[in-house]
Amino acid sequence: MNNHVSDPDFSALHSLTSIGPEALERLHRKLEASARRDGLLDIAYRTIDTPVGPLLLAATEKGLVRVAYEREDHEKVLELLAAKVSPRILRSPDRLDKAAFEIDQYFSGSRRDFDLALDYSLSHGFRQAVQRYLPQIAYGHTQSYSEVARIVGNPSAVRAVGTACATNPLPIVVPCHRVIRTDGTLGGYAGGLDAKTLLLKLESATS
Repeated sequence: MNNHVSDPDFSALHSLTSIGPEALERLHRKLEASARRDGLLDIAYRTIDTPVGPLLLAATEKGLVRVAYEREDHEKVLELLAAKVSPRILRSPDRLDKAAFEIDQYFSGSRRDFDLALDYSLSHGFRQAVQRYLPQIAYGHTQSYSEVARIVGNPSAVRAVGTACATNPLPIVVPCHRVIRTDGTLGGYAGGLDAKTLLLKLESATS
């Protein structure tokens, strides 16, 4: 990670090799509290383990702004967040407890809809309009790219819908995996086709 990402624990704490893990964690929490108090924490992040691999969760004061698969390269994702949103980023697991809990519920089959504040600021225009619509596709159901284009108000923008799904910054929570091709094949997915298949099978098994 380059200097754009201001993560005190990433640089300073790891250099303190003589400090044990518990002391490191206490120091990190002091740094986190200090950053919050001084208004220096614009983006909080953490990683969680899931059936589709480790996910990076990041949130602003507005809400969850990014969910990223491991294959997207978490380091690069944080660098892009630093460039596009704010360089004041810190690992702050507590800020993302609710998101982590709801995603865990989703994978356990006990949650079908997410109740999280979302920050759509990484997308604009038609892409954001598509992404805001996607949570309306019911759990256990799918729609085609052409159906979504028609519903969003631009029936000819099928490719643009595909792009909006491919660049969705909040996969799983904003369910772009529920959008498939007209012929029933899956189409692309940021997390890979294995992840898309797993999500659709999970929802079909519990719907």
